[in-house]
Amino acid sequence: MARPKKTDTPDLALAHVLTIGLIERLNCPAGVAKVFLKDKEVTGLKVRVTAKGAKAFVYEAKLNGKAISKTIGAVNEISIKAAQDRARELMLLIKTQKIDPRALERQAQAAAAQELAIKEAAAQSAAAAAASKAICVGDLWSQYLAEGHPKRRPAWKPGYRASLELMAAPGGVPKRRGKGLTRQGPIYPLLALPLGEVTEDALQLWFEREAQAGKHQAARAFMMFRGFLRWCAGRPQYRHLIDRDAGKALAILESLPTHTRRTDAIEADQLPGWWQGVAQLPNRTASVYLMGLVLTGARKQELAGLTWENVDFRWRKLTMADKVHSTRTIPLGPYLAHLLATLPRVNEYVFASPRSVGRISDARASHNKALQSAAIQGLTIHGLRRTFSLLGEAAGAPAGAIAQVMGHSPSGTAEGYRPRSLDALRPYLEKIEAHILTLAGVQFDAKATPGALRIVGA
Repeated sequence: MARPKKTDTPDLALAHVLTIGLIERLNCPAGVAKVFLKDKEVTGLKVRVTAKGAKAFVYEAKLNGKAISKTIGAVNEISIKAAQDRARELMLLIKTQKIDPRALERQAQAAAAQELAIKEAAAQSAAAAAASKAICVGDLWSQYLAEGHPKRRPAWKPGYRASLELMAAPGGVPKRRGKGLTRQGPIYPLLALPLGEVTEDALQLWFEREAQAGKHQAARAFMMFRGFLRWCAGRPQYRHLIDRDAGKALAILESLPTHTRRTDAIEADQLPGWWQGVAQLPNRTASVYLMGLVLTGARKQELAGLTWENVDFRWRKLTMADKVHSTRTIPLGPYLAHLLATLPRVNEYVFASPRSVGRISDARASHNKALQSAAIQGLTIHGLRRTFSLLGEAAGAPAGAIAQVMGHSPSGTAEGYRPRSLDALRPYLEKIEAHILTLAGVQFDAKATPGALRIVGA
């Protein structure tokens, strides 16, 4: 038989001893997607050529009655011998061990993917750790003040916002009252702490140090800072940078001072002395303000923020800020109307003050003078609000009417909340006011024009 020419196409029906030249002569006929050239030395090893001329070594066999085809490699990337050795390995797996090499390859790919994922996670963790060291609490505190808010409310109340700022203040400025400089706020030392270092241990050391200056102040600062941690945890960009459980440090929670509910209020027999002491205060604005707290049961900041445009002398009503709702409107009692009419109109606020805020902000000094004059101890300004509630009950007003005037949440009323109209509420408020004035020893003509007072001490 004549030796085939280099240009002759190999007979695909026969097995051949594979050579480089033979593989070079292998071509795919027109109109055919691919053809195979069988190796004579290793059964199942073939050279595949496609219509586009791509050539590769493949191994074909059967496993459990099903045909298996596994590509070994391109002919220009792997030698004939290497392809034959690999084909023998595949033959051993398939025919002897009954293992599908494709399954092994998938397992290897999965393991490689898992290893890659672990490396990527480690890299992300390292990046997060680096970021947490780069971002400090102070970098986010101003953003927290601007974007944060309490639960179920769209924004901070001005008083609480001011407390947050004060808690993180650096101090070192002249005191408004007294001599010397202000001390830094309890939260200020935490501002320089990287987020990644805000841990239970770090917070415990901070709390123990701050508690030495004042345990109750440190406890309040800790609860405020927990709010900051919750805010960070609620934002994806900061969530992975913090220890979400740092604010739950058991050692701190167990050492927090127990919350004792205050019950201070003016007793009926103390009211004449208190009233006279308040009436004799040199600061008329503070005097009327303190009386107003007893006559309305308002919270101190609610009454302090009262503006003249929200005082209606004609229809006898007051509209003030409210803790539960944005505002609430209550009747203006005759005696309180007389008191308010005696105040000068310095600015927009009823209880004006020359200080920067323009209104009375802290009447404790004046109140302490009145308490000293009346020989009363342990009475807080918030106790005046409780006094209104207790004296309102003694006057015979319904609990719901008292709660509505005070701005209590509906769920806190004793009789089941039934909102009353202003006109329905007015008789109860006037009844409470009259009862308070009787106990205080104050006499006046309820029908007199506001401002025309005649006060008789006890």
